[in-house]
Amino acid sequence: MIEQRRKRAREIKAYGTIRKAVEAGSLEQFQNISLSEAVVLGLINQGVRTFVGIFGHGMTDVGEVLRIYEEEEAVKTVSVRNEVEASHVASMLRWKYGETPAVFTSIGPGALQAVAGSLVAQSNGLGVYYLMGDETSHSEGPNMQQIPKREQELFLKLLSTFGPAYSLHTPEAVFTALKRGDAAVNGGVKHSPFYMLLPMNIQPKVMEHCNLLEFPEKSAESKVVSVDSDLYRAAVETICSSSRITVKAGGGAAKVPSDVWEEFLELADAVYVHGPQVPGLYPYSKERNMGVGGSKGSICGNYAMDECDLVITVGTRGVCQWDSSGTAFKKAKKIININCDYNDLGQYNNSVRIQGDAEEVLLKLIELLKNAENKATDPEWLKECKEKRVEWESYKQLRYDHPVLVDEKRGKSILTEPAAIKKAVDFADAHGCVKIFDAGDVQANGFQIVTDEKPGQTITDTGSSYMGFAVSSMLAFALQGGKDYPVAFTGDGSFMMNPQILIDAVEYGLKGMIVLFDNRRMGAITSLQYAQYDVGFKTDDTVAVDYVQMAESVKGVKGFYGGESVEELEKALEKAYAYDGLSLIHVPVYFGREEFGGLGSFGNWNVGNWCERVQKLKHEIGF
Repeated sequence: MIEQRRKRAREIKAYGTIRKAVEAGSLEQFQNISLSEAVVLGLINQGVRTFVGIFGHGMTDVGEVLRIYEEEEAVKTVSVRNEVEASHVASMLRWKYGETPAVFTSIGPGALQAVAGSLVAQSNGLGVYYLMGDETSHSEGPNMQQIPKREQELFLKLLSTFGPAYSLHTPEAVFTALKRGDAAVNGGVKHSPFYMLLPMNIQPKVMEHCNLLEFPEKSAESKVVSVDSDLYRAAVETICSSSRITVKAGGGAAKVPSDVWEEFLELADAVYVHGPQVPGLYPYSKERNMGVGGSKGSICGNYAMDECDLVITVGTRGVCQWDSSGTAFKKAKKIININCDYNDLGQYNNSVRIQGDAEEVLLKLIELLKNAENKATDPEWLKECKEKRVEWESYKQLRYDHPVLVDEKRGKSILTEPAAIKKAVDFADAHGCVKIFDAGDVQANGFQIVTDEKPGQTITDTGSSYMGFAVSSMLAFALQGGKDYPVAFTGDGSFMMNPQILIDAVEYGLKGMIVLFDNRRMGAITSLQYAQYDVGFKTDDTVAVDYVQMAESVKGVKGFYGGESVEELEKALEKAYAYDGLSLIHVPVYFGREEFGGLGSFGNWNVGNWCERVQKLKHEIGF
């Protein structure tokens, strides 16, 4: 059986798909094959080559299959130290490199950790497979680590709430599971994780006379484009009758080329605002780019949203911080909503809803706008927005020009977070590094600071805002052979959620940098508490940590102290970048109420004691 398994591994590696191997006569069409191997073989048949996770008693048989397939170089199996970390690595492989990976876990707590991490993939539309052990199908008694409740398939019920899930209660169901998985992970208009449960006693069961040609291959990504000419006509008429137009881009527009944005914005005489997930999609240097908008936004981005008479939303879910909890478009008379997912199209009332791929829809509108007549114009609109952008740049520069403040907790002058992040961002950009931002105030200040000229240079999980995502996901860059150099921007809170990267980076030869901004608290939440209740509560700590020593306790990781001035930080960045491996820079940063200590917020948010005011405003606007 092992030799037959080795042969199947060799042939799938050689031919790429099962069908090609069978048609070439290298594999017999009907063979005896276990469920565990069928799952691995079926995923390889869909292009999955990287399996990331942790083995346990609930996944030993699948592990044995992966051992043999890796020995034959058909797959790469990556064992890490935390299932959340495995999820983040897989999400980055799909996000940055378009690779479809699989996360494997044991039964119980490990599986639940992986599911928690899968929120990143769910929120950002990333297709990732999840293989999870499950309780035995004979129900001989409570299985260790199952949900301790005497009901059937509780993990299936739970995972089905998160997204598409399937329990392989019968080996021959693997073909249906793989078809449904392919639809979720590869083929749909919005990709998502697919959770596959493998009962421990079913994994080794052998399917006799299994038809290898029954395994589905990877689907081509589908593009939905509305052909309703009345909708396009209504959209163009709305654009032509509006004179203060703002286009707001979300993650669903991430593949639209900059020249398409350029032409559309010129023809519509509109300004551009983006969500925090997609900086660089349209170059920041363009005069119509007003930067990020939303609850944390920018002066110019929020002005463009608040003062427009028409907003054109492209590829967005309408997340609470994206549109200031529904209050961002105060003066808009109408909305044009472009999205592949019809549920997301229904986000706003009084809207022209065009379902379809963002680029394809914009191209159709461009052709119609070229022949449109009597376009309403307001020369003051672009002028006003440009003035607000100058104001925003001056506002930021004033903080960069005052980079040091006395920190009350440390009792000395240290760098402010905006100044420190700005220096690290400029360094990363100058060296062509990929910037990854962790959740919290580092992330919020980060997307206000970045000024990318092309997409893919900044990656930030603003969908689920997962603490520890940045540092964990760095491992994906090593698995891709070091094509890019990652710089993870993280806070002390986020880093301590997932410090396993210190070990796994050495194990897999990661070359990259962690810049750890340490304000000894959850700064984003303390700031929110100050803004809402004028007092912080249980969001800081009294424990000093030597992160340089922590980093260097792992042989192969190099730690640096970032200093207390911009000049010292720059020297540390240079030394860290020159290191041939993972480096970590510890940067103590100021926290307090001084004006220059942060970049501020410019939008509404339906949280805490703001709720009554924000909800009232939302209902008054009526979108």
